[in-house]
Amino acid sequence: MSTQTWVVTGGAGFIGSNFIHFIREKYGASVVIHNVDKLTYAGNLNNLKGIEVGDSYYFHQVDIADERALDEALQDVQVDGIIHFAAESHVDRSISGSRPFIMSNVVGTDTLLAFAKQRGVSRFVHVSTDEVYGALGEEGEFTETSEIAPSSPYSSSKAGSDLLALSYYKTFGLPVMVTRCCNNYGPYQFPEKLIPLAVTHLLQGKSVPVYGKGNQVRHWVHVNDHSAAIDRVFHAGRAGDVYNIGGPSEHQNIELVRKILTQMQVSEDKIEYVKDRLGHDFRYSVNDDKLRRELGWVPKINFDEGLSATVDWYKQNTDWWQDIHSGAYQEQNLRLRKG
Repeated sequence: MSTQTWVVTGGAGFIGSNFIHFIREKYGASVVIHNVDKLTYAGNLNNLKGIEVGDSYYFHQVDIADERALDEALQDVQVDGIIHFAAESHVDRSISGSRPFIMSNVVGTDTLLAFAKQRGVSRFVHVSTDEVYGALGEEGEFTETSEIAPSSPYSSSKAGSDLLALSYYKTFGLPVMVTRCCNNYGPYQFPEKLIPLAVTHLLQGKSVPVYGKGNQVRHWVHVNDHSAAIDRVFHAGRAGDVYNIGGPSEHQNIELVRKILTQMQVSEDKIEYVKDRLGHDFRYSVNDDKLRRELGWVPKINFDEGLSATVDWYKQNTDWWQDIHSGAYQEQNLRLRKG
């Protein structure tokens, strides 16, 4: 492919940083990446070790909701495409306070869409979540035409950003595509989410908190398979369309925790059942036939094998998550930002 310039928002976060590693490995210097990240609590430049600032990678510490700062950071950049990951994404935090979610997910997305329209960007992938559909019962799947019925302030803010993105296609012809993915797992996931939380707690001899009875069901995909799906949508997706991204399997939360306990050779005495989350959705499951049929994507990573590799990664990278627990990573962000 000829050289292209992509803006990746939220590229210091979990999925965004894994996507940058994926793109660098696949395309090398033929894709120039401008990583735009505010570096909130979940942004960690240590996620990008091995990606050196230079002729084909640049980092900009910018809040995407700040129109002037975004324009100034990218004023001399001819942007071919935008892959938009940047979002506040933790449901519990949104229940405690929704304003940061509205500012980042709604206002930030609107600012970025206006920037893309003004710059004539040729491809824009808005990365969303299956949580915008709400909850399922014991059977059924979400399709791209399912009702939007979010349950939490987080998923409501993502639903709003989805509709904004699609409106820019309908009103202005901006070539926007929306992806809605199931739960991700893999390296560099902030240890407030279930899998890294469970692993890091067990490594410290702590119990693993499980909401309610742990019978909530989630669909899982490895972050590398998610990255490959986004790459396919970016290159071959139809403007104005929504694409669900699923995974090889779905599991109850308690089943997943037990898999981790077994791998780490820890007894179930370490499970601590806690009061369920407010408005906790029972089950998510997405139908991704459209993505498979039209764009030829299939997940390649078996869940049990991927989970085993992920647990091993957190066991082998204790410095990474210990720096998060201590807050040292934020000081490291400052040093890395200054070069």
